[in-house]
Amino acid sequence: MTPGRIIETEADLREGTAWLVRHEPRFAHALQATGPWPLRRGPDGFAALLAKIVSQQVSTAAAAAIWTRIEGAGMTTPQAVAAAGTDDLRALGLSRSKARYAHALAAAGIDYPALRHAPDGEVVATLTKVPGIGVWTAEVYAMFALGRADVFAPGDLALREAARVLFDLPARPGEGALRAMAEDWSPWRSVAARALFSYYRVTKNREGIL
Repeated sequence: MTPGRIIETEADLREGTAWLVRHEPRFAHALQATGPWPLRRGPDGFAALLAKIVSQQVSTAAAAAIWTRIEGAGMTTPQAVAAAGTDDLRALGLSRSKARYAHALAAAGIDYPALRHAPDGEVVATLTKVPGIGVWTAEVYAMFALGRADVFAPGDLALREAARVLFDLPARPGEGALRAMAEDWSPWRSVAARALFSYYRVTKNREGIL
């Protein structure tokens, strides 16, 4: 098996957007509210995954500050992290558990170029073998570092809240319920994720959602 469609350019994103708004009128409403959805493609590899570990359960500002220190210390390669002690990583702002996860990632020996050509399920299965990388982190990596067009991350609180508001649901859907909803948005589920992330920001600013 090989990966399906890859979102590499704005043209790819526009194609997915056009399909989604035709397929589900609520996404047409979201697009009117948000404007064009962002490409959000970033690099893949060790540093990209380490950055996602850093960002877990902290604010965007805190994650950015910690990552700046990590980059400044040159701790963006498996070799550098493996050679660093736990106290060295903690001095950069990592918690003890995140320092352990960073060491685990450095020791995992992941073949990052091979992941670019692996099926979505294999990407998630490979990454979630590493302590500190759950399904959410793996799915976000697949969407935005590997550009997978048909991956979704229903464990994300922002996606769940945005879906509640956009689809006028009586309560915030659970992860399983949102994953089931998202099946109807295939083969462009990652475009739907971009739509919901954008809609969440607009709704949060308008309604003060926490």
